[in-house]
Amino acid sequence: MNVTLRQLRVFIEVARQESFSRAGDEIGLTQSAVSRCVRELESEIGLKLIDRTTREVQLTDVGTNLIASVSRLLRELDEALREIREIGEQRRGRVVVAASPTVACRVMPQIIAACGKQFPFVTLGLRDDVQSDVVRKVKSGEVDFGVIIGPHGAEDLISEPVMIDSFCFVARADHPLAARTEVSWRALEGARLVLLDHASGSRPLIDAVLAEHQVSAQIVQELGLTATVFGLVEAGVGASVLPWLALPVPADTSLVARPLVPRAERTVELVRRRDRSLSPAAEAVWGLIRQLPARAEDLG
Repeated sequence: MNVTLRQLRVFIEVARQESFSRAGDEIGLTQSAVSRCVRELESEIGLKLIDRTTREVQLTDVGTNLIASVSRLLRELDEALREIREIGEQRRGRVVVAASPTVACRVMPQIIAACGKQFPFVTLGLRDDVQSDVVRKVKSGEVDFGVIIGPHGAEDLISEPVMIDSFCFVARADHPLAARTEVSWRALEGARLVLLDHASGSRPLIDAVLAEHQVSAQIVQELGLTATVFGLVEAGVGASVLPWLALPVPADTSLVARPLVPRAERTVELVRRRDRSLSPAAEAVWGLIRQLPARAEDLG
């Protein structure tokens, strides 16, 4: 039996209006289309549901029984669909986002706080990982989406730039370059530098800019965590080049940050799998991240 919801809804409307023409006006169908739906329903069931005369429409006993049963079923169906829609509108569920360390530290706390206020039915989990692990987890489906340093070259991921970040020179206040309002990349020639290692999304960009300006610096330490970089710089091991997102420098230290010129930029990007759509809850969190300031320097 191939009975459609449309046939049932048309039949109920005809019974309610006691007229094919009025039912058609109510649901936006022609009288002939209404009649065809009722005939098709009767054909599928194999029983007559409506007695038609030139002046009135009357339900048969079978039609009366069907109205009672179908009306209840359609109410239950409408209620179920309404509940599903409300779940989508309220954006319930758990969302897991992976982010590169500097992004996780500076950007995601604001997002988690905003999510708790705007979408109280969404539980947002954060995974702070080196960039290569973020990309891997997005591809494997371990997380709903990621926030990384772009550009990336994975064709199976969809990316969307959300913020521009640039680099700064970080050193102790007694460093010879610390007195400047801005530091040129060329001024780093021969400098002792403590840098993030190559697992960071920033390091390839820093190396490329140093090479572009033909700067030969002395890399004395390569580290995985920004906090460790700050510690070594504070100890006088060397200065550093870091993205603005790695700031602010720790409180109660003598460290200063100065813009590096000419400005070298990187993008912060949202990434998700190309072959998988986001849940309403994940879409809501994605939308929150899209509302971030266009430049990292403007973060609160």
